[in-house]
Amino acid sequence: MKDKKIGTVFLVGAGPGDPLLLTLKAKELIEKADFIFYDYLCNPEILDWASNHCIKVYVGKIAGKAAYSQREIEQMLISKAAEGKNVVRLKGGDPLLFGRGGEEAEALKQSGIPFEIVPGVSSALAVPAYAGIPLTHRNYASVLTIVTGHEDPAKKSSAIGWETVAKLKGTKVILMGVERIGAIVSSLIESGMDPKTPLAVISWGTFPYQKVVESTLGDILSGTHSIFTPPAIIVIGEVVRLRKELQWFENKPLYGQRVVVTRTKEACSRLAKRLIELGAEVLEIPTIRIIPQPLDAKQKRILENIDAFYDWLLFTSPTAVDIFFDQFLQLENDIRRLGKVKLGAIGKSTARAIASFYLHVDVIPEKFTSMSLGECFYQRGIEGVRFLLPRSSLADDSLANVLKTQGASVDQWSLYAIEPETEDVRGHRERFKHIGAHWILFASASSVRYWHQLNLQCHDTSLIPKVVSIGPLTTKALKDFQQEVYVESKEHSIDGLIETLLQVVKQNRAGN
Repeated sequence: MKDKKIGTVFLVGAGPGDPLLLTLKAKELIEKADFIFYDYLCNPEILDWASNHCIKVYVGKIAGKAAYSQREIEQMLISKAAEGKNVVRLKGGDPLLFGRGGEEAEALKQSGIPFEIVPGVSSALAVPAYAGIPLTHRNYASVLTIVTGHEDPAKKSSAIGWETVAKLKGTKVILMGVERIGAIVSSLIESGMDPKTPLAVISWGTFPYQKVVESTLGDILSGTHSIFTPPAIIVIGEVVRLRKELQWFENKPLYGQRVVVTRTKEACSRLAKRLIELGAEVLEIPTIRIIPQPLDAKQKRILENIDAFYDWLLFTSPTAVDIFFDQFLQLENDIRRLGKVKLGAIGKSTARAIASFYLHVDVIPEKFTSMSLGECFYQRGIEGVRFLLPRSSLADDSLANVLKTQGASVDQWSLYAIEPETEDVRGHRERFKHIGAHWILFASASSVRYWHQLNLQCHDTSLIPKVVSIGPLTTKALKDFQQEVYVESKEHSIDGLIETLLQVVKQNRAGN
């Protein structure tokens, strides 16, 4: 009888918050994991890389309330590995820097469970960098001290000699100490530190809603400061003065702006990524899901010899492009079987989708609307010319009607249905109710319709976001729901929608 296979536990650093700071090895292990046990400070987006079969277990602690005790966590790691599972223990920052990773490694070793340690980018280093504070600098600091401000409450006395810490030169970084900042600063000043020493408190470092408060030891001691809440780190030393010159994160064009995106789940994620790169905090609240519709037997026969039936294919969305060519290539397995059929696209995004199949787009209107696409053919003489319009089940007949008035023969295929999105994987619907947003972006009339079906109401009416619309049809749908539109994009594309948001944010800041 073969010995039962034992799994491995990977003690993995999840980094400080920004998912892009996760190591490649950590990402690979998350993708392969059977179980992930994760902490409070692990960005939930990181868990998106887990497979569908992976079971994710929250074991974090917040405000002194722990989901599980440390011993219970260790026992779960041991138990699942003993079952032969690949286990990832995901810990904020680095697992061995004030992360109790050493204790968990000891428990695994004592139980005979194989383990590996995967270092992570520590918040002690990354968060000051995102705040524009270099921890070392030849003119200011050649020594760095990293201290925890939170110790085991069961200890009879503190192991931290604040008198010794105060006498150390250079920069001091204090983790998990913000709730005791008054007592810590008092100890440092009593031990000889100059009350004028610069200090910075950085909350939610590397997240889009990062906040930095600059002060001095003396001001903190006098109580003339904000109320700080965790998670936050404290940086003490002359290097803090460099932040005025070196801050960069807050200079991003959408920093401080909370934006709701309302497309499909996949499209929300793509748009969110672009907005986050520009500095925005994004609430992903998908309102619609795409349901591809199967082709009937007649449609399949047509695709097998498409240029015998149609002269033009006109696409009004990237989704229609992807679904049409997926169906086409399943039947033909050769894009050249399109023959002499010409292609038209409503706008740049749709044209890019077509180009991804190495195909040339023959017609793109200057204004990205269905009517404008149809009007492109006024000078072409299309009487008797055959058009196929692959589209959604909710698309209107405006494009077909414009073509028909010019004498064209038009067929419309409904390739996909649009249904309301029922899942809220990230919990952003509930978050929106509590914290609202500055902006909400709508990229289609269907997303408007299903957003209003959700009936999400902010608890505070001052948190209701301003509406940015991608174009006329979306604006009309918004007005049908008595929704005020703050601005409509001049270019009716996702690129145009983003550019419009950038412009109005810039204008509003200039006005203030």
